[in-house]
Amino acid sequence: MTTLHERADLLSKLGLDVQNKAALGQVLGTGRIGEATERSDGKMEATIRIRPDEIAWDPSILVMPHGGDIELTLINDDLNTHCALLPNNGDRKFIWLVNHSRGRASLNLDGPGYYWFSSPTGNDEGRGLTGCIVVLGDVPPEARLDRPDQPRP
Repeated sequence: MTTLHERADLLSKLGLDVQNKAALGQVLGTGRIGEATERSDGKMEATIRIRPDEIAWDPSILVMPHGGDIELTLINDDLNTHCALLPNNGDRKFIWLVNHSRGRASLNLDGPGYYWFSSPTGNDEGRGLTGCIVVLGDVPPEARLDRPDQPRP
């Protein structure tokens, strides 16, 4: 488990502690930060789990180095049923995760930004089952708005 100091250093290194110092580092102040791995076929993959009695995603922040396709494995090690409502270009993905189960989801997140995911059953979101997939990189030139460059924090 990473220490609070190591977590703060990683948030800073990835640039996720900016925006008035109140962005992801404050909203999702607990849990680990994970990084997706890229396979030889160009797709990325990662595993996110719910540990027993923690009511939190692990990792709660998943970082993709750039936009594209990702294969997520979701594991529910908890004694309670949860679900995953996941971001995806087009339609969102929804997976039931009964106790001690796993599921897989193929997502396409083609642009940089923060993509939120949660378990909207019961009061899971209010109790901590909220996470974020961060896609790093710049917006491609063809997708940029026709306006002057904006200052970056």
